[in-house]
Amino acid sequence: MNNFGFQSRRHFLSTVGGAALTLPALTDALGQPLQTRKLGIALVGLGYYSKNLLAPALQQTQHCRLAGIVTGTPAKADEWMAKYNIPKANVYDYKNFDRIADNPDIDIVYVVLPNSMHTEFVVRAAQAGKHVICEKPLAITEAECDQMINACRKANKQLAVGYRLHYEPFTQEVMRLGQQKVFGAVKFIESSDGFRIGDPSQWRMKKAMAGGGPLMDVGIYAVQGARYVTGEEPISVTAQFSAKTEPQKFKEVEETMSWQFRFPSGAMSNSTTSYTAGVERLYASCEKGWFELSPAFGYGPLKGRTSKGPIEMPVVNHQAAHMDGVSKTLLDGKPLPDHITGEEGKRDVRLLQAIYRAAETGRTINLK
Repeated sequence: MNNFGFQSRRHFLSTVGGAALTLPALTDALGQPLQTRKLGIALVGLGYYSKNLLAPALQQTQHCRLAGIVTGTPAKADEWMAKYNIPKANVYDYKNFDRIADNPDIDIVYVVLPNSMHTEFVVRAAQAGKHVICEKPLAITEAECDQMINACRKANKQLAVGYRLHYEPFTQEVMRLGQQKVFGAVKFIESSDGFRIGDPSQWRMKKAMAGGGPLMDVGIYAVQGARYVTGEEPISVTAQFSAKTEPQKFKEVEETMSWQFRFPSGAMSNSTTSYTAGVERLYASCEKGWFELSPAFGYGPLKGRTSKGPIEMPVVNHQAAHMDGVSKTLLDGKPLPDHITGEEGKRDVRLLQAIYRAAETGRTINLK
């Protein structure tokens, strides 16, 4: 079982450690500890998420900063250099990316590319001697996840997944409520995420680049929600594709699908993800009450309540909290907590593929 549960970011950071991987604390050229300096992050891919969320968040972080960029578009490079005062020496394209190995100003490479490109650039970043954060899902297949994990392990570098919600206070609270059985044992979970997608020509609608439709995008939030409320790994899954209401638009990927997990404790979950309908809710019914987040998975602010009243937690910048959490752990020379690592990303990819198999075959897939 994964140790998802923690009550606050302070508690989370204080309890990291104890894993097999032990790394020395980062030091400067004189051997002095670097806890007071910010780690340099290079963003690989300057699309919507980097431009509108990660880059602004890096202006608010305490333990990391925007140090470099990787883009195939010269105009974007010029724009970003001017806006964020990035030196030309810290700007790369996809061909000369490997030269980043010679740049001590960059400590972490954050891969923000289409799913099919994650493996190549995580492996190249590790081989360049950089720690890596990779957006979710980690990859399209388990085999690709293994390539990434092994490359980072061989380079003695750490691999984190972009699970920003693990550092978000409302999410941490529902982890606590569920895993500590504050309302008794969890009996049933509804965990769903979907939206109406726009441009049909974007990479998310191309199976070769995305690996699938909404399940390989926002569906991972629904998978994560059920897992971190229970703190358990599902033991079986059933799933169903919806009929396509817009077949010309969804030629390559699913439009909407649902699935059901069964957990070792007896808890059940039901989830839906969609590119044609909006839904964003995480609800848990327990022996002695209930709790929910709605909205549950977006960029915030999230909102929650329980059978006893509203959930009151601080509102934070999700991306800043996530990147700061990862960077602080690296600065302290500690291993990343299990639930944010490449191994955790692989667990989710395994479940995503099992959901597809269940829907394609109409069978219950045993996950033990």
